Amino acid sequence: MTVNIATVYQRSTSPGPQPNGLQAAEDGLWYIDQRNNKVYKLDWDSGDEILSFDTTTEHASGITIGGGYVWVSSTFGLTIHKIDMQTGKTVQELPTPGVGQVAFSPLGAAARDSGAHGLEWRDDKLWIAVPPSQMIYQVDPSNGDVLHSFKAPGLRVHGIAFDEDGHLWSADTASGVVSLLDVSDGRVINYIRVPWPTEVHGLTIDSAGKLWYCDAETTAVGILGR
Repeated sequence: MTVNIATVYQRSTSPGPQPNGLQAAEDGLWYIDQRNNKVYKLDWDSGDEILSFDTTTEHASGITIGGGYVWVSSTFGLTIHKIDMQTGKTVQELPTPGVGQVAFSPLGAAARDSGAHGLEWRDDKLWIAVPPSQMIYQVDPSNGDVLHSFKAPGLRVHGIAFDEDGHLWSADTASGVVSLLDVSDGRVINYIRVPWPTEVHGLTIDSAGKLWYCDAETTAVGILGR
């Protein structure tokens, strides 16, 4: 297994206070902000805001695009929102599988159930990373039924991103490791270590195969060289 240390190239900072999920698209880089629960679309080159709209999510942590809609994980709402891209209105909410209390809560902190973080869309199915269960789920986007699942590596699974071969990059924010997974069984194919102090929260891959990240702690948006 090849081991790589990522080179972090910060490209911009987010217009919102806490970027937590990313999705690459031809028309721009989409992200969801955890603090203000707004969806943004950014210019690829400058990082400038192209558009934004409010959502009805709570502590949003993941975003993807599929079936003509934007999908956003409402982490404290314990649901996945299907959102009209033109109006910003939620048209459907799906239940999040694997909800519960995360293992990385500070000792003595008040516990609260939470749900999904990273989202991906592939072959008309929705993929969901859920930190409380430390699992990644494939679900039917029409009703939220779980079709397949596997254990995510690490303690705090966050952003996920499919590569062109159908393998899934999965970020463990706690350890600073991004793993490439075989989605048939969750086997780790490769991984990269991300140097401190960068924290990988959102994760996506652009059309050139570059792996983009956002850091909710610093508002950085950039590329992980590998």
